[in-house]
Amino acid sequence: MRILIVAATSFEVDSLKSLVEDQTQDSQRGTTDFLITGAGMVATSFALGKHLATNQYDLAINLGIAGSFDRGIALGNVVEITEDTLIELGAEDDEDFITIDKLGFGESNFTSTYALPAQFNLRKANAITVNTVHGNEASIYKLGSRINAQIESMEGAAFFHACRQMGVPCMQIRAVSNYVEKRNRDAWQIGLAIKNLNTFAAEFLDWERGAKSQ
Repeated sequence: MRILIVAATSFEVDSLKSLVEDQTQDSQRGTTDFLITGAGMVATSFALGKHLATNQYDLAINLGIAGSFDRGIALGNVVEITEDTLIELGAEDDEDFITIDKLGFGESNFTSTYALPAQFNLRKANAITVNTVHGNEASIYKLGSRINAQIESMEGAAFFHACRQMGVPCMQIRAVSNYVEKRNRDAWQIGLAIKNLNTFAAEFLDWERGAKSQ
């Protein structure tokens, strides 16, 4: 099985990449490639589309840290994003927001196309993809009145979109580094989130290789 790991920044997957590079990969156990796209949906869409135009994969995995609106998800927890929305894509009509779907110009909602095996027991969550991460109480409240989002990132829905366009099975895994609130860097748990994210990804790759070798 050929797998592509997609991340916005290298530091989010450095330890996983080092681990994979230290392991012997052969045609029987498959290969794992890494693509660092840069932050944001524009960079992600371009980099992933360009890469998939000349490379074929059995599975693409988007790994990254994220913010959580849901205080029931502890900092550092790893979640599987099964649905993601380009929340800013549309038009304002005074106080109302019209999605790109309702305007008839495209789609804003995307889903994963790979079912994570049940033994991993990750919590499933929905997400929104934004150009500007929320850090203002008024804008957070306004968003909450429009959609019940749990997780926020800058790449997820764009990743789903590109994979669907290229026909590549995909899943998105996020580790929560902070809550979506007025910017409070002292409360962030980036190190813990990255550690847990890479631990999960390493376990998944080990499982996948073991399953395919049987």
